[in-house]
Amino acid sequence: MSTQTTDLLDRVQDPEDGREILDPATGERVGFAPQATAEDLDAAVARALAAQPGWAATGEDSRRQALHAAADAVEAHAEELARLLSREQGKPLNGPNARFEVGACVAWLRTTADLPLEPEVVVDDESGRAILHYRPLGVVGAIGPWNWPMMISIWQIAPSLRMGNTVVIKPSGYTPLSVLALVEVLNSALPADVLIAVPGRGDIGDRLCRHPDVAKIMFTGSTETGKSIVKAASDTMKRMTMELGGNDAGIVLDDADPRALAEGIFWGAFINTGQTCAALKRLYVPESIYAQVCDALVEVAKTMPMGIGLEEQNVLGPLQNRAQWEIVDRLVRAAKDSGARVLLGGDPDAHAPGNFYPTTLVADIDPQNPLVVQEQFGPALPIIKYTDLDQAIEWANALDEALGSSVWSADTDRAIEVAARLVAGTTWINKHGAVDPRIPFGGARESGFGMEFGVAGLKEVAQPHVISQ
Repeated sequence: MSTQTTDLLDRVQDPEDGREILDPATGERVGFAPQATAEDLDAAVARALAAQPGWAATGEDSRRQALHAAADAVEAHAEELARLLSREQGKPLNGPNARFEVGACVAWLRTTADLPLEPEVVVDDESGRAILHYRPLGVVGAIGPWNWPMMISIWQIAPSLRMGNTVVIKPSGYTPLSVLALVEVLNSALPADVLIAVPGRGDIGDRLCRHPDVAKIMFTGSTETGKSIVKAASDTMKRMTMELGGNDAGIVLDDADPRALAEGIFWGAFINTGQTCAALKRLYVPESIYAQVCDALVEVAKTMPMGIGLEEQNVLGPLQNRAQWEIVDRLVRAAKDSGARVLLGGDPDAHAPGNFYPTTLVADIDPQNPLVVQEQFGPALPIIKYTDLDQAIEWANALDEALGSSVWSADTDRAIEVAARLVAGTTWINKHGAVDPRIPFGGARESGFGMEFGVAGLKEVAQPHVISQ
């Protein structure tokens, strides 16, 4: 690992300096996370505020070059970052996991750097001329989650820096070391104080949200926490981007080929061992092909090894923390107690090392069962049978969460017609959760507001300014 990153990890080995971080797969110590004080947070904001005008003044070309240099730095230390991420978060190195996540950091940095955002001529006629410009906001406060700690941090950092803002980021208390190491690597290519990480407890995040010198808050996490952040930030009229919880529905149509779609459905649901806001969390399948879909999913799931992330063969890992393990276990138990049929898994060893919960598929489950209507955020997928497509669409749209959804069909035109009837920020066809740095992404209903990615995401971290003559 780079000297800077190694020095960082060396600094957090003294238990008096922070909170112990354990590997969720083995229980072994990863390190100690520093715990910032209110004074540390205030000092970080002051430094970012002082650095922001100079950063904005460097111009777009210089900022683009800096983001590419930051991407180069991440690439140079990709393996070390991935191994630290695997140890702290639990996700395996291989599959769509740790190495994938670090690679996504590089892709988002480069794509965001190169997105075009020119002033827009709104009116140009005999009545006058009006041009819409996008200016920096100032200091952006970023609060990240524990499920994709590096990648989602970059989703917040890259567009903010690209538009001339500076960033103060507060990592999740579950995965602070990954973000601290990432920020160290990024800062080897960035000017001083344009990006500052401040790890700590929830009170640090609350103070960041309330700070009068922070112009915008970006948050990814639970809807419950998001509501608290909105309240905390409202007194200072901060701009906000909220990417909150999801309980994404997938609808299989009766013309689908179960075996052709099974692997795509599996990864839509079980990417990052189900710990993804926009994962497929409830699957609606027509009665005519219900048994075939269930059988095909079981066959795929059986081939996916789960275990310690640093062991190269594994593609599924533990749940990141015990609290999440208990949520998944409670919901699966409720499903079993209700008479639902467990096709695979559902029998965790609560006394085994690590937070491992087996890959679980649950069939013949009531549409109102807690495993269906509550977000499980783990490796358990309920498969709900339907006989009427209108009913399936009604069930899919019935919940307060509306982040993503998907339709699975051999007929793309028919799938698009169904997709148009679903309430969600994104509806995918024959895939689920496939995000792209060029394509705007955001939630509907209680899954949040504001857009990320693409030009729309750049505009979210900028102040519109019309010059009219």
